[in-house]
Amino acid sequence: MTVRQIQVTFDCADPKRVALFWCEALGYVVPPPPPGFADWDAFEATLPAEAHGSAFACVDPNGVGPRLFFQRVPEGKTVKNRVHLDVRVGTGMVGAERLAALEAEGARLEKLGATRLYLQEADGENESCLTMADVEGNEFCLD
Repeated sequence: MTVRQIQVTFDCADPKRVALFWCEALGYVVPPPPPGFADWDAFEATLPAEAHGSAFACVDPNGVGPRLFFQRVPEGKTVKNRVHLDVRVGTGMVGAERLAALEAEGARLEKLGATRLYLQEADGENESCLTMADVEGNEFCLD
C-alpha cells in the first residue's frame, strides 16, 4: 500500500487569522503564491469578491508535517471537535519536567490568542496533557 500525504482542514470564520495562529504555534509558514503572482493579495484580487478571505493555508517548512488548510464556513463552532491536533511538546518527558514543558508552551500560545481549557495530570497510566483552544475555539492538546 502507498503512504499518502494528508492535509488537515479547519472550518472557520476567518481563515487567515486562524492560519497565522497555527503558523506561530507550529513554526509553519505561508506557502508561496501561485506562479505569476507577487503575493497572495495579488492572487486574491483575481478572484470574485465573495471568494476574498475564504481560504488560507500553511505548511511545514521542512516538508514533514501535513499541510493545514483553513476554509470559511457560515456557521460557528457549536460542539467539541471530532478530530483535533496533538502538539507534541513533551515527547520523552515525564513528571514535573513534562508538566513544565506543557505549561510553558501553553503560556506562549495564550499570548498568541489560544485559550487554556483544562489540564489532565499524570495518573500513573497516562502522562499529563494540556487541552487548549485556538483563536476560534478549536480544541487541541499539548502532549
